[in-house]
Amino acid sequence: MAAPPGRHNLRVTLTPADADKVLKDNFAPWVLDLGLTVEETGERHAVLRLPWSGALARDGGGLSGQALMAAADTATVIAISAARGAYGPMTTVQQSTSFQRPVTGTDVLIEVRVTKLGKRMAFADIAMTPDGAQEPAATASTVYALLG
Repeated sequence: MAAPPGRHNLRVTLTPADADKVLKDNFAPWVLDLGLTVEETGERHAVLRLPWSGALARDGGGLSGQALMAAADTATVIAISAARGAYGPMTTVQQSTSFQRPVTGTDVLIEVRVTKLGKRMAFADIAMTPDGAQEPAATASTVYALLG
């Protein structure tokens, strides 16, 4: 499967199927209820799809900011796992999100780029773009503590 964390000369990332299993095995039921699926994984990135659901919409029909923030946080775990070659315990230290435009009636692609991967901390930038759009509806940055 994947190279253990710290083996920099033999980096093997998680496949999307491996990453979907990480989702199913390690996240709370309410996070799984978001319906996230892994579209792509790479050495320092991941792309997840947040499917449109009226259950995630707020007054006025726009996708809830809380749903986008949870999707960004979850996708970051997948991207860091891909960058490390395997899932390991980690926790969010900081997340900052900027909302730029509403999302209505369409899926959102959550693209995470790991910008720094250390032994104890990881940093990532996230773009949340409606499917088919060129510009993100929201962006975020995250910091994670790597616990194992």
